[in-house]
Amino acid sequence: MFPVLGFQELLVILLICVLVFGAKKLPEIGSGLAKGIKSFKKGLSIESDELPEKKEEPVATAKPVDGDQA
Repeated sequence: MFPVLGFQELLVILLICVLVFGAKKLPEIGSGLAKGIKSFKKGLSIESDELPEKKEEPVATAKPVDGDQA
């Protein structure tokens, strides 16, 4: 589905990022991206913990009454 990126492609992408953002900004961008991902994962785990559990009530079976036979 997606093409596999080789070493040369990754090197070209890294060089473009260095040229666009500068060498000093890249660590800041990386740490900001990592914090965002951690925050997103934490939000997902909190949201799934807060969901109420569905409680299944036992199904009552009908018992025939002595005078109620068909």
